[in-house]
Amino acid sequence: MAIPLIYNVRSVRARWTSAIVAVIGIAGTVGVFVAMLSLARGFRATLVASGSPGNALVMRAGSTSEMMGGVTLDSVKIIQDAPGIARDSAGSLVTQEVVGVIGFPMISTGTDANVQVRGVSPNVLRIRNFVKIAQGRMFDPGLNELIVGKNATTTYAGLTVGNTVKFGGSPWKVVGVFDAGGSSFDSELWCDATILSQVLKRPPNIFQSVTVHLVSPDTFQQFKDAVTADPRLNVDVTREIDYYAKQSTRMTTLITILGGVVASIMAIGAVFAGLNTMYSAVSERGREIATMRALGFSAIAVVASFLFEALLISFVGGAVGCVAVLPLNGLTTATINWQTFSSLAFAFKVTPDLLVQGVIFALGMGIVGGLLPAIRAANTSVATALREL
Repeated sequence: MAIPLIYNVRSVRARWTSAIVAVIGIAGTVGVFVAMLSLARGFRATLVASGSPGNALVMRAGSTSEMMGGVTLDSVKIIQDAPGIARDSAGSLVTQEVVGVIGFPMISTGTDANVQVRGVSPNVLRIRNFVKIAQGRMFDPGLNELIVGKNATTTYAGLTVGNTVKFGGSPWKVVGVFDAGGSSFDSELWCDATILSQVLKRPPNIFQSVTVHLVSPDTFQQFKDAVTADPRLNVDVTREIDYYAKQSTRMTTLITILGGVVASIMAIGAVFAGLNTMYSAVSERGREIATMRALGFSAIAVVASFLFEALLISFVGGAVGCVAVLPLNGLTTATINWQTFSSLAFAFKVTPDLLVQGVIFALGMGIVGGLLPAIRAANTSVATALREL
C-alpha cells in the first residue's frame, strides 16, 4: 500500500523554509550547468554555421587550420579546372583567401582585441551564398575597401559604413556590413585577397586556403579524388562544414569540462542542503512514520514516499534554475578562438534538450540527497517511536 502523495506535498509546505534553501541550491547548480552547456552549444553552432555542405575547403597538406595554410596561385588555377566545381558565366566558383589577425579597439572597453581579417575573391558572395550585404555595398576589387560582419561593427570602434580605419600601414574604407547568418564570419572583416596579402607583406601569390562551391554535395568525393591525386598539388581537401565543426572541438570541450567541474562542486553543496532538509524532516516526523508503519504501510512505501518528497523539491529547484537561464538564450558574448587567436562573437543557445538535461541533473541530486534519509525513515523503530507519543 502506497502512502498518498498529498501527504508529501503538505509536508513540504509545512517545512517551506528548509525546502526553499534546498530549492535555491539546486536551482543555482542547474542554472550554472545549463548556462555552461548553452555557452558551448552556442560556440559550436556559430562555427558550424560557417561551413556549407555544398562547399569544399582546400589547404596545404598537413595544415590544421587556415592560419597555417599555404596554397600557390598556380595551384589555385589547377584547382579551378577540377571536376565537381560549380561554374557560372564568370567561371569557376572558387575563392582563394588570405587570413590575418589585426588589433582593433573594442567599443566596450577601448582596449585592443584581435579581429580576423579575411582576404577573399570578389565572387565570394556567390560561393558563400548565405552571406548577404545588409548595409552599404560589396568592396571593389583592387581597392583598400572593407566589408565588416554585423557583430564586428557593433563590437569594435570605427567599423561603420563610410568610416576609414588604418591597419597594416594603410587606410581602409568601410563600404558595407554583411550578415553571415550568425556564423563566425559575422565577427570578421573581408576585403580583396590580393590587396590584403600585399598589406600584410605576405609572399606574393600565396593564399592560406581555397574554398570551392560544388555542383552538389554529392560531387565532393569526385572533386577530392581529382585534386588529391594530382601530382602537381600537395593539398588536403575537406568539407567546409566538417572543417568548422572540428575547429569548435577544443573550445567546446574546455567549456564543457569547466562547466562540469563548477556544477559538480555546486552540486555537492546542493546535495548537502537536500540531505539536511530530508534528515530534518525524518527527525521531526518520527512519530508520523511510526504511525504509518503501525497502520500497515511497508518500509518500501516509506522509502518511496520520502524519495518522492526529495524529488519534488529537486524538480522545483531544477525548473527554477532552467527558467532563470532562459533570458540568456540569444545573448551575445565573445571569446578567443584558439585556432585563429581572434575574437569570436557568439550567442548562448539554450535549447529544449539542455533544459531537459538540467531537470534530470536536478532529479539526480534529489535522489542522492534523499535516499539515505529515506532509508533512515524506513528503519525507524516502530515500538520506540510509538512509546514517545
